[in-house]
Amino acid sequence: MASSANRILTTHVGSLVRPPQLIEFLHKIEDRAPYDKTAYEAALKDAIDTVVRQQAEAGIDIVSDGEFSKGRNWAFYVHDRLSGVASRALTPQEAKDPMAAVGGGQDRVAFPEFYAEYDRASGLNKRLGARFVVNGELRYSDVQVKRDIANLKAAAAKAKVADAFLPVVAPASALPNAKNEHYPDERSLLCALADCLHQEYKAIVDAGLYLQIDDAFLPYMHEKMVPPMTHAQYREWAQLRIDALNRALKGIPQERSRYHICWGSWNGPHAFDVPMKDIVDLMLQVNVGAYQFEAANPRHGHEWVVWRSVKLPAGKVLIPGVISHATNIVEHPELVAQRLVRLANIVGRENVMGGTDCGFAQSPFAQRVHPTIMWAKLRSLAEGAKLATDELWGARSAA
Repeated sequence: MASSANRILTTHVGSLVRPPQLIEFLHKIEDRAPYDKTAYEAALKDAIDTVVRQQAEAGIDIVSDGEFSKGRNWAFYVHDRLSGVASRALTPQEAKDPMAAVGGGQDRVAFPEFYAEYDRASGLNKRLGARFVVNGELRYSDVQVKRDIANLKAAAAKAKVADAFLPVVAPASALPNAKNEHYPDERSLLCALADCLHQEYKAIVDAGLYLQIDDAFLPYMHEKMVPPMTHAQYREWAQLRIDALNRALKGIPQERSRYHICWGSWNGPHAFDVPMKDIVDLMLQVNVGAYQFEAANPRHGHEWVVWRSVKLPAGKVLIPGVISHATNIVEHPELVAQRLVRLANIVGRENVMGGTDCGFAQSPFAQRVHPTIMWAKLRSLAEGAKLATDELWGARSAA
């Protein structure tokens, strides 16, 4: 993914706060209740038209559909596009196993009172008692991605936006902790999943859109696994999934793709996140053109120094989060510019783009910031990128 030769471009991670009229439909879909499908599709298209225009007005160069079509969340939406996947309640024995449960991890052990409240407020408590099961051959249906592509392209054309991206899920995050009841081993399951996801990835780039692959579970699983497992065992687990992702990316142009990691990115302590320096080599193995990562929040804001010792491969672009999705404080444009400039001075100004830490909506129903503040943050991102451009290229070289 090439950045601009004469300015810092801006983008974000994808998920934006859904409008109330769309949330009404999404609640009915989530609850498997009857709803007017024609009215829903019309509301979805209108909402995407509006949100793309709003992104352009805020100064965002590479826009998304806000992930408005995704029920459930950013990762598990794909289950509606796959056959061979089911969900069932955890057995009493599985409930004790942190690898089987959706929740778990050292953060939850250290801060149980916080998470008891947070799970109720976010709605996560409804999903903590369930487990995904692969009970048949995985097959992919492209009906929904074709709709998503058409909606985004139409909205971008109306808003006269040149570049747009669709966020999709990585193998590690699509079926985390799934129980395998069909394939001979874990590698076989991941290969089958990768082959399904490849169809989604290819449809997006073939349509002329940028592809973004989201993989929050890859870093997050470290705090669930270590301890009792070792860091080496975690890396073995992660490497298997990086290999599966590269299988899914086979034939996908690197310049049309980008890879996003975060540490789960919920509004919590994150006191046990694996350090960036311990996983940056795994991230750089992914065969894409750009890498997105958290760099604005207080738990990871210091890790820009990693790039002093890690060499960015030629032709690659970094998209650091210079705006946080997890606080209602609006970052000052000068702070945004400082974050961009210091990284650009290490890896080269042509290899940096401005982004956000993660999505502004954790799920269709759980926003992380107020929508008015979300737009203020994106405007600040654009303003900060202009200030960084002035400093890096000289005021005002950008067209």
